[in-house]
Amino acid sequence: MQPPIDLSHLTTEQRNPRSHGLDAMPTVEMLRVFNEEDRTVAEAVARALPAVAALVDAAAEALAAGGRLFYIGAGTSGRLGVLDASECPPTFNVPEDLVTGLIAGGDHALRHAVEGVEDRPEEGAADLERAGFRPRDFLVGIAASGRTPYVLGAVDRAAAMGAPTGGISCCENAELSGRVRYPVEVVTGPEVIAGSTRLKAGTATKMVLNMISSGVMVRLGLVYSNLMVNVQPRNAKLVDRAQRIIMEVAQVERERAARALEESGMDVRRAIVMARLGVGRDEAEQLLARAGGRLRAVIG
Repeated sequence: MQPPIDLSHLTTEQRNPRSHGLDAMPTVEMLRVFNEEDRTVAEAVARALPAVAALVDAAAEALAAGGRLFYIGAGTSGRLGVLDASECPPTFNVPEDLVTGLIAGGDHALRHAVEGVEDRPEEGAADLERAGFRPRDFLVGIAASGRTPYVLGAVDRAAAMGAPTGGISCCENAELSGRVRYPVEVVTGPEVIAGSTRLKAGTATKMVLNMISSGVMVRLGLVYSNLMVNVQPRNAKLVDRAQRIIMEVAQVERERAARALEESGMDVRRAIVMARLGVGRDEAEQLLARAGGRLRAVIG
């Protein structure tokens, strides 16, 4: 049997003095404590922005060179990574394996607690290898405590392969930070319910993951201004959005935008070039190819 460990030094495990007596508070007061603590999360993320920016630029460079982005975590951290990865294909029309989320315990752990696996570093390394991780890929380890063995095992394996690595944690001087090339520490402090890192730490992690995936896609040219010009128009809502994007960027009426979208093969960037420059599908495709898919390089 493993000897007991003492994690009381981790800020994510400590008691929050602002929420003492939480169970005795009137409901609105209890919720006010949650709300006031949540307000501190954005400030904590703001302090970490330079580190997040370094990670985004490095990950974008890896993907531009043919690599992929991987997230790995256990429990809440793993679920948030899987969530962020799963939203990239419909939002940015990228291949399903371009951003991959791995969670300790596999997909079963998305809905059910699988606690023991997170204590085994060899499982993190094995899951990474089973997912087909390669040296040119980029791995982001996610661990609110900054010391989850499963995550440390994975980042160590990636580093041994020579792959670039990043880490997201919610504690200062996290062990994870010392194991990766691009550490991000968002110090959110003690939770309203001590140790429940699905709260402030989880919110901070989601905010940072939003920035990472979105920032990387912006750097790859999949966003024009603040418009998702590579969206997949696969349902009525997204067809409407695609048409409105074409209308705005190409400066045409709805009818022309709808026709361009159809003629482009339902490719928003191609449709914009066709409608804006008055060219056919083949020429639009060639112009985008020469510009590396970057719409701004084609239409300004």
